[in-house]
Amino acid sequence: MRERRGMLWTLLLALLICPLSLLAQVEPVAPVLDIADCAKCHELQPMEIAANGGAHKTQINCRDCHAGHRPAVANNIPQCGMCHSGGKHYELEGCVTCHNPHQPMQVTLKGELTTPCLTCHAEVGEELIAHASKHTELACSTCHAERHGNIPSCGACHEPHSAQMTQNDCGVCHLPHQPLTLKYGPQTASVFCASCHDQAFNLLAASKAKHHDIACVTCHQSQHKTIPRCNDCHGLPHPEAMHQMFPNCATCHNIAHDLNNLPAQKESKEAAGKGAAPGKATPKNSKKAK
Repeated sequence: MRERRGMLWTLLLALLICPLSLLAQVEPVAPVLDIADCAKCHELQPMEIAANGGAHKTQINCRDCHAGHRPAVANNIPQCGMCHSGGKHYELEGCVTCHNPHQPMQVTLKGELTTPCLTCHAEVGEELIAHASKHTELACSTCHAERHGNIPSCGACHEPHSAQMTQNDCGVCHLPHQPLTLKYGPQTASVFCASCHDQAFNLLAASKAKHHDIACVTCHQSQHKTIPRCNDCHGLPHPEAMHQMFPNCATCHNIAHDLNNLPAQKESKEAAGKGAAPGKATPKNSKKAK
């Protein structure tokens, strides 16, 4: 009887000890996190990716960047260079200064930035250097402030040439990265020229010559400060001997904005207007009556 009881106790102990020893030999299995689990704690980042994630939304997911989770993984914040490489821009340090990885194309610009910008926009830097102006001395972020792709209004820094001009008119003549190189199309209104060249514009407006009806760009074509020759349009209308004697058309015709209105002619007309009335002029050789 005692022997049977001893055998039963031995069997019970074996049944208890064996499972415990088997459990001790099995390694613990780490929990597997699903993408849906990330949003349970991290609400903001999934929303940012959904709205502006770009390729980070369509081509990768949370686990592709964040391998593991703390504390099991000491640092699960990846380096941008893990995926992005192959150009000068990707060699820059401090990517998160401008880029939020969860909305990477919503670039925020802080401080005075030029070198980082030129790693992608090298042609703009070359243009600014080749056409030196005050714009060359400015940081890119001075004009393109706060966010990437921001195109500022010229009026934010510059007064318009005239009250009639709007922001859209600035680009008719000026390129922002070479502002002193003025180029304009054949449809450019003469009133734009008048903003700076008011004297020439007013003379032309008051002129009775055919030039009165010609737009400024007809003569001063394509590039600012182009001065055409009279014979570009008029050829040589007078006898050759006259052109040799008076090679400068203005000697007889005055300037193009005030044709045939020479100072000598003005003085002669004014003198005639101040003289005696018609029919009462005194002959030059006549003598005063005694």
